[in-house]
Amino acid sequence: MILVTTETVPGKTITQVLGLVRGNTIRARHVGQDIKAAFRNLIGGEVVEYTKLMAESREQALDRLTAAAQEVGANAVVAMRFTTSMIMSGAAELLAYGTAVVVE
Repeated sequence: MILVTTETVPGKTITQVLGLVRGNTIRARHVGQDIKAAFRNLIGGEVVEYTKLMAESREQALDRLTAAAQEVGANAVVAMRFTTSMIMSGAAELLAYGTAVVVE
């Protein structure tokens, strides 16, 4: 599956547009990670606990996006984007979306 943020795939021709596809996940913070992050915030530096949580969330959203594209017969997704929204205190949704297409 080809995933690109551009409107075309270089070197390929879009032969069919199948429509919007998306994949999302909702993640909540963990109390133990919050405590570690609070200490890290005091001394400075990267908050690796949250970096890892976001990386896992992105991969899960991409996996679900890819599955949705395959279900409609796509072999590529163009104009792929990420967005996030807060669901409640301590929980956020990460959404990956784009246009499913067939390329040759």
